[in-house]
Amino acid sequence: MRKIVIFAMGMVLSGTTLAQEKIEATIGADFVSQYIWRGLDAGHVSIQPTLGVAYKGLSLSAWGSVSFKSEDTKEFDLTASYTNGGLTLGVTDYWFDTPEERYFNYKAHETSHVFEAFVAYDFGLLSAAWNTNFAGNDGLNKNGKRAYSSYVELNAPFKLATCEWTGTLGVVPYATSFYDTSGFAVTNVAIKALKDIKITDSFSVPIFAQVIANPCSQRAYFVFGFTLKP
Repeated sequence: MRKIVIFAMGMVLSGTTLAQEKIEATIGADFVSQYIWRGLDAGHVSIQPTLGVAYKGLSLSAWGSVSFKSEDTKEFDLTASYTNGGLTLGVTDYWFDTPEERYFNYKAHETSHVFEAFVAYDFGLLSAAWNTNFAGNDGLNKNGKRAYSSYVELNAPFKLATCEWTGTLGVVPYATSFYDTSGFAVTNVAIKALKDIKITDSFSVPIFAQVIANPCSQRAYFVFGFTLKP
C-alpha cells in the first residue's frame, strides 16, 4: 500500500487559491529499490506507474505497484480528492491480488479492496494528514472487531545543499492488525532527498534516496529510486 499521491490543483497567491481553468493530466512511473509504505515492507524492487487528471480542485488518479519478484503482492489503487487552498479531502480504493484475486469481488470478509478516507492540510512549512479505513479488508482491534485502522503523518519539506528534502513522522493512533500494532505506535520516521539529474536541455530525471525507520517493528530501510515522466 502506497503513500497517497495528491496532484496539485491550484495556485496560492496572496492567500487566495486559484484553481486551474483547464484539465491537467499526469503520467509517469517510479522505479524503487524496495517498496516501503508507511514504515511497512510491502515488496522488493518495483515499478510504480501513475496516471491522473485534475480540474478546478478535483483530482482523479490511478496508481499501481508491480514487483520484479512474482511472489510479491500486486497493487492497484484509485484515488479521488478535492483540494481548496491547503485543505485536501479524498477517498482511496486500494486493491491487492491477495487474498482474493478477483477485482470485482466486494463481499465482506472476502474482498481484497480496502477503502480509506483521508483529510490533509498543507500549512506551508509543515503538512499533516489523517487516513482511516472505513470499509473492505480492514484489520481488527483487540476485541476482534473492525479497527477502522488509522494512520497520521506529518511532513516537513526543506532545502539543503543541492537537494530538496522531506522529513516524515508517521504514527498509528490505536491497536489494529492492519498495521500490526497493539496500541499507539510510531511506525514511520524517515528522511528523503530528491535531486533532478539533467539529461538534455529539455529532459531531466528526478532521483531520490530515503532512510526509513519503523520503531514499532524495530526495522530500518534504505530506498533508492527515480521517476520517469514526460
